[in-house]
This record gives sequence, structure tokens and C-alpha cells, in this order.
Amino acid sequence: MLEAGKTYDEVRTAFRWRIPPRYNIAADIDRHADSGRTAIIGLDPDGKVRPYTFLDLKRASSRLANVLGAKGVERGDRIGILLPQCPETAIAHLAAYRLGAVAVPLFTLFGEDALEYRLADSGAKAVVTSAESLPKIEAIADRLPALASVLAVGADNSDVDFWTCLEGGRDDFAAADTGPDDPALLIYTSGTTGPPKGALHGQRVLLGHLPGVEFPHDFFPRPGDLFWTPADWAWAGGLLDVLLPSLHHGVPVLAHRFSRFDPEEAFHLMAAHAVRNTFIPPTALKMMRQVPNPGTRHDLALRSLGSGGESLGADLLDWGRATLGVDINEFYGQTECNLVLSNCASIMPVRPGSMGRAVPGHEVEIVSETGEELRAGELGQVAVRRPDPVMFLEYWGNPEATRARFAGEWLLTGDTAYRDEDGYFHFVGRDDDLITSAGYRIGPGEIEECLMRHPAVALAAAVGIPDLTRTEIVKAFIVLREGVTASSMLEHEVRDFVRTRLAAHEYPRMVEFVRELPMTTTGKIRRKELRDREVDRLRSETKNGRGE
Repeated sequence: MLEAGKTYDEVRTAFRWRIPPRYNIAADIDRHADSGRTAIIGLDPDGKVRPYTFLDLKRASSRLANVLGAKGVERGDRIGILLPQCPETAIAHLAAYRLGAVAVPLFTLFGEDALEYRLADSGAKAVVTSAESLPKIEAIADRLPALASVLAVGADNSDVDFWTCLEGGRDDFAAADTGPDDPALLIYTSGTTGPPKGALHGQRVLLGHLPGVEFPHDFFPRPGDLFWTPADWAWAGGLLDVLLPSLHHGVPVLAHRFSRFDPEEAFHLMAAHAVRNTFIPPTALKMMRQVPNPGTRHDLALRSLGSGGESLGADLLDWGRATLGVDINEFYGQTECNLVLSNCASIMPVRPGSMGRAVPGHEVEIVSETGEELRAGELGQVAVRRPDPVMFLEYWGNPEATRARFAGEWLLTGDTAYRDEDGYFHFVGRDDDLITSAGYRIGPGEIEECLMRHPAVALAAAVGIPDLTRTEIVKAFIVLREGVTASSMLEHEVRDFVRTRLAAHEYPRMVEFVRELPMTTTGKIRRKELRDREVDRLRSETKNGRGE
């Protein structure tokens, strides 16, 4: 835990990692079982509040661990968790860690193709889902030979219903005796080529995240803190930036995920439940900034607000201070190595456009492609020195991709940036083709692969183009098969094809039919050329719109 100090250097110098030789996330959170404190405040869509104490979590996750164990789930097996923000999500995670199994978070937005790939690649033995998502699992179950058990919250079938099945499980289950490097969490992250890769994390991933949560949230926790985020708990930003660190510290978490983000409702929610700490992605903040006079209409209790995934401008920072009464502390990380850079306005000035400085406990530098440290002002890759408790163990079943992420002792993020003389990091761009849209990092490879399965598509490329609200939106460039005619109807059909098979945040919001795609001599699509062309087009349209 970070000790509060007066300066950045003081806090950084005082910090020391304390990683025990034996560690289990569920056992860690069990420490609060006798406290009587609330752990999760579940808020159902109909407004009903379902509070769960830490003791409730321990008992329910023990029941689930016993039920899954009786169904053959063992230490090291993978458990898919396809649920929205709700108490059952936390219970499923804790049950997985308690078993010594590996939790595989999955977005409820995922379509059948996206789910099938992740569940098949991970070899998931069980899935915990909802009645709403159960049909998607049932549709692909016969193509998942390892899948042996499915539980669904709210299912009509009592043999499958989550809570009915838990009634038959004992409410005590000692957490597995695991070490910090024993696998605990497998989060799939989009790549620029090929299918998504599974970033495997050890039990220590929670401990590794703590300073990166405590720092931007002004030395979290403090008495009275209560955390909420609109970010899905299937994303590292919701699970590891909010849920698990809060439970580690004995701080309650409000569980409510909008089916569609509503900025006015977000203000109402935070005021009604006296939310003190929140992580809100930049796109959501931009939408909230459009709400008139929220500070006078909502009695907010905010103490800290962190944001990350996209760069924040000076205007947004100024709005946060004036309207919300807090400094928005921007932070930076990736699924493979999260929360390693951050701002902390209470002890260091926030510089607009900067991702902050290295979070105490992490060694972060700008390096060349071969791992040489660069001087201040020089452009290079953001890199994190290993070993580091927050760093992933490996890419699941992909040792070649794992090796490619490292240059000597440095984990290369693939993000281009520079560090100024005072140690602040400034993001410049990506060395790869990842698309950042509404806080999600989207790999074009999976989208292109999906597009290619459409019978009308001969070749496809997906790129991100600038968008004021989402930072970027996905645009698809498509070469049609011979004899197929481009039309607005086909454009809508192609967009829906991706939306229903992958996820709503991944489908191309723009589609352009082209005769050919720019290619390298080795047959690779030159996505940068497509992006540059779109940027030039947008600049020209903006200029003409001003009458220049």
C-alpha cells in the first residue's frame, strides 16, 4: 500500500513491494469476511438493490467452488465468466481463484464467433453466464469439446440455474494453496494480426495493480470510500482497476452496468449512492460534459476520478475541476502490464496530454526497438522493466508472441511516446494497428477475419479513423467478390454481420467498397496508407467546411 507523501519522489522512494511466497486472491479478500462490511452493492435494472457483505461473498463463492468441483473442475482448469456488472460476477471470479482455476472474463457484447474462439482457445471447462447470454453458449457448445458445465443466472432450467445449483453446495471451501506466479486470470486482448491473444496473469496480478489504483485515486482507500465504474468487469479496466483492488482494501463497489451508457443517469447514479471514487473512460467523460449544470442538479460526493485509454485534453481537465470538483488523474497501461504510468494531482502537477509519471514500484522508460534506453525528448516505445508483479506471465499457448514482446529486460508496449525532462510521459501513437474506440482497444485482425467469412467479401481491411466522441471508429475497406454489386443494403448487411458475430463495439461504423487494397510486396495490407488517406480526407472536409 502506498504511503501518502508530500512529493512524488518521497512516495516513490518509500514504496517497497511485499509479495508473499504463498498468495491467493480469494484468501486475500476473505480477510474481510468477519468485518460485517458491505462488499458489493448490486443494482438490478429495475432499481432493486442487492447488497452483499464480504461474508456473503465468501460463502457464495465457496458454494460455487464446491459445485464446480463436483462437476469436475480442477486446479488449473479455465472457467469462462460471461456476465455483466453484477454480484454473481464477483462470486464467479472468487470461486475460480478459490479453486486454483483460471478465470476467463468475457464481454456480454461478444457474438458467437468471438465467444467460440476464446472458449475453444482457452479450453474452458465451465462457463458461468446469464439467462440472456445462455443461448449464445448453447449455440456453440457442440464445438467446444472441453466444455463440460454451464451455469446461468436466471435460467429457467433448475439444473442450470446459478442460484438453484448453489443451494446444493457447502458454504465453506478453503482457498487453494497457490503461489503468486500460479495462473489465475486469462484476459484476451486484441492483436493487430491474427486472432486475439490470451494474456495469462498470476495470482499476484491483484497485488501488482494496487499502487496503480492507489496513486491516481489520491492514496486510496480513505474512510467512506465507495467505488463505481461504467467500465465492464470483463475488461481489465473494470476488473483490475476497480473491482478486485476495492475488495482487497475492504471498500464497497457499486455494481451497475448500463445497457447503453447514459451520461445523465451516470450523474444520478453517483449522487444517489454517494460514489466517492470512479474510473470513467474518456469517451464517457466527453458525453458527460454535454450534460448541463450537473453539479447544481446532482449532489455529488466524488473524491477521486481516474481515466485512461485515450489522452485527455486541457478542456476536459478544466471541466472536471470546475464541474465535478476533482482533478481527473489520467493513467496508462495495457492488459499485459497495466497501470504503470499515472498522475496524482495532490502531489504533482497534472500536465494536459501527459500520461503522468511511473507509478511507484514500476520502472518505465522510453526505449528503442532493441531495448536501449533513450534520452528525454527522444521518441521511442514505452517499456516496462521485468520482473514486475503486474506483468503478465505469457500469451496463452503462444510462446513466440510472448518472446516478441520483450527486448532483453524490457516489455515493449508497442506504444510510441517520449518522456520530458521532469519524467512525464507523452503519448504519440501506436507502432501497431490497434484501434482505440470508446476506451476499447480493438484489433483489426479479428474484424477482417469475420468480414472475410461474408459470402460477398473477397478482401477486407479494418482501420481506425478519427472521431470526436469515440476517439476512433472502425472503418472497413472491402473488395467484393466478382459479380457482386456494391449497395447501401449490402453495406448494412456487412455491418450487421460483424456486429452479431463479434461485438457491438467492433463492427465497422463506416464501410467503403474499393477495387483493391494497398499491399506490401509480401502481401500484407498497408493499413497505415488507408488511415493516412482518411485523415487527409477529414482534414480537407474540415477545411472546406470553414470556407477556406
